[in-house]
This record gives sequence, structure tokens and C-alpha cells, in this order.
Amino acid sequence: MAIYEKIGKSYDLTRRADPEIAARLATHLQVKSDSSYLDVGCGTGNYTLALAKHSGVWHGVDQSKQMIDIATNKSNIVAWQVAEAETLPYADEIFSGVLCTLAIHHFVRLNPAFQEIYRVLNTGNLVLFTATPEQISKYWLVEYFPEAIHKSAEQMPSLEKVRYALNEAGFNSVNIEPYSISKNLQDLFLYSGKYRPEIYLDENIRSGISTFALLASPEEITAGCQRLAADINTGRITDIVNKYENNYGDYLFVIAEKINHELA
Repeated sequence: MAIYEKIGKSYDLTRRADPEIAARLATHLQVKSDSSYLDVGCGTGNYTLALAKHSGVWHGVDQSKQMIDIATNKSNIVAWQVAEAETLPYADEIFSGVLCTLAIHHFVRLNPAFQEIYRVLNTGNLVLFTATPEQISKYWLVEYFPEAIHKSAEQMPSLEKVRYALNEAGFNSVNIEPYSISKNLQDLFLYSGKYRPEIYLDENIRSGISTFALLASPEEITAGCQRLAADINTGRITDIVNKYENNYGDYLFVIAEKINHELA
């Protein structure tokens, strides 16, 4: 069973496409109205639909049937399919760009997934939105939920592994753009509450974040939330947040380019 089957029912209560992230994804993909694009690990289709409304002809795949069912009920302007990243159901070189947001840590293996993406991509970019283990380890959440954050960081592939797998797949260049959480972020993923710590006290918000829904024990959540609530009430949380500030970004965009030399 796909892991997101467990959180699919409540996912869209707190997860939605953030306009700034969506705009940056569209820019990195260089989306054009007459070209086709693929979102791998599309979930319930929030970013797929945001970009489809922007421009282009879109397809979305996810390993979770429940997620795809929800996406299908939202809109039919995207062609949705249940599929694994390692076995994409498309012909060679038919997409002008491929998107993958907060999903590569769920791939069984990076190399075959990136090889499949490379196969279905013509000339264009694969754009990943993800986080590294080093970034996650610097989230202030580690003060309150250390075991869950450690597990979350541990399941993330390092930037070195991502670069290596992309190069092995054949991508011509790989560029990195750091992303830091904004105070008005609309998509409530793991570190979205960097400047709004009170959101982690909301069970509905935690249920849409896989680290809490799948990796944290009930005991750790209860104890961590009690400590967090106390620190919010006393104002100590400000010192905690400031202690974990860094210049490396909280997440990052990875832009991998494929050049079709036959068309160049």
C-alpha cells in the first residue's frame, strides 16, 4: 500500500499549492502553452493544477490510488494516472518538462526513477522541490520531536546522491536554488510553521505532514506538543527559532537539464 493512502483523506485540509513556489516551478520548467508536462508524485494534484492553469498540457502520476482519485475529482484538465516513478506509462521523449515536489524520498530507488524521467523527457528540465538531510537536521522542530525529525532526515537522499543519480541518468547539467520558508507560506508541509510554531499544535495540520503522520510516535507528539505549547506561552520559542537560523535554505529547487542533441 502506498504510504500516502494513510493520510490522503485529510491531506487537502492543510495542503495547497503555494503561489510563490508554483511560480518558481513554472519559471524553472519554462512552461509553454503548446507543450506537454508531467508531475511525478503529484499527490492530490495541487501543484499540477496550479501549473496547468498557468500554461501547458499536463499529466500527473502518483503511486497512491486514493491521491489520484482525489485529484481526478478536482479537475479533468490534467490526465491523471496511478503509476510508480520507476515504471512510467509513457512513450519516450514526449514531455517538455517534468516536475516532482516533495516526493523523491518516496522513490524506491533514485537511479531507476531518474532514468525513467530522463526517458520520457525530450529537451527540457526536470525540476525537483525537496530538502536535504542536512537542512532537515537544522529545523528547530528537532528540539521538540527529535526522533521524528531524525527519521525524516534519514529518509531523505543527500544532495550528493541526487546529483550522482541525475548524472547517471544522463542529465547534462544540475543547478541548485535554495528556498527559505516565508512567513505567509500557504502549503503546510513539514517546516511551513518555521515562523508560526503554533500550527504544530493543530492535529489536522500534523495529519497532513508525513513526518508526524507516519514517523512520529503518539508519545513523542504528546510530549513535544506540551513542551512547544509551554515555550510559545513563555516566549522562549523565539530564542529556539533564532538558534536554528542558517544561510543554506530550508528546502531547495534542483533543476536538471536534458539536451536532445538530435534536435540541437
